[in-house]
Amino acid sequence: MSGHVAIVTGGLSGLGRAMALALAREGDPVLAVGHIEADAERMRREIAATPLAERLLPLVADLRRPAECDRVIDAAMTRFGRLHILVNNAGLTFTYIWPDLYRRAEPPKFWELGDEIVQNVMDTNYVAADQMARRAAPLLLREGWGRIINVTTKLDTMNRATSGPYGASKAALEMATEIWAQGLAGTGVTVNILNPGAGAHTPGMAVEASAASRAGKLPRFVEPEEMVAPLLWLVSAAADRVHGYRFDALTWDRSLPPQQAARKIARKAGFALHPLDPGVV
Repeated sequence: MSGHVAIVTGGLSGLGRAMALALAREGDPVLAVGHIEADAERMRREIAATPLAERLLPLVADLRRPAECDRVIDAAMTRFGRLHILVNNAGLTFTYIWPDLYRRAEPPKFWELGDEIVQNVMDTNYVAADQMARRAAPLLLREGWGRIINVTTKLDTMNRATSGPYGASKAALEMATEIWAQGLAGTGVTVNILNPGAGAHTPGMAVEASAASRAGKLPRFVEPEEMVAPLLWLVSAAADRVHGYRFDALTWDRSLPPQQAARKIARKAGFALHPLDPGVV
């Protein structure tokens, strides 16, 4: 197989599906991983009898479980023989945490959540990414070239009062990006963040919020295809020295050459501490 071999988690719907299809159309063998069999079957039907069927493999797995992460890595190596790119996109969103968030008269409180919801969100949004990265990194190092791309979220989404475990899990992955980047410095394997930069029109977004955005009652949400241009640049040789940064698809200017578009919006991954507010202490 030609091209760089990629695993895209959350790759059967929404943002991940757009990214998996884009990589495959560029000629990269791709393992698209999701947790819903109907999504996998839909992708199989769509790519059947097309060139994509040779290099795009839909797979259903529960990445919260270490053995399932092992199975995904084994599937990629068995089918394609190598691994170069890991896109950690799998996630549970506000629709899972607060199904009625946009219908409530009062905003929900973090203490109203049950243990199972919190654990599932942390396991899906952070632990699964950590498990996949630790399994993928040695394979990328063996190739001498690789990409780990994490999908987190905006800071003002992480820290809002209704973010609950979603914000905490994405903050954990944000900080992990900075840590992994330090650990992989100088190896040829880079770690960066690619975010939508706003809400996104995906199955994980509440119907009410998506409709309000399209009607102009909420800020513009990102279409899944808007992730493609920054993704393709991040996995290109032009980004070989880009390490430990974050990029938001919402602000990616497609009228500019990719290098200029990236330079315009690049921010360091991780967090900066705020100075003390006068009079607090």
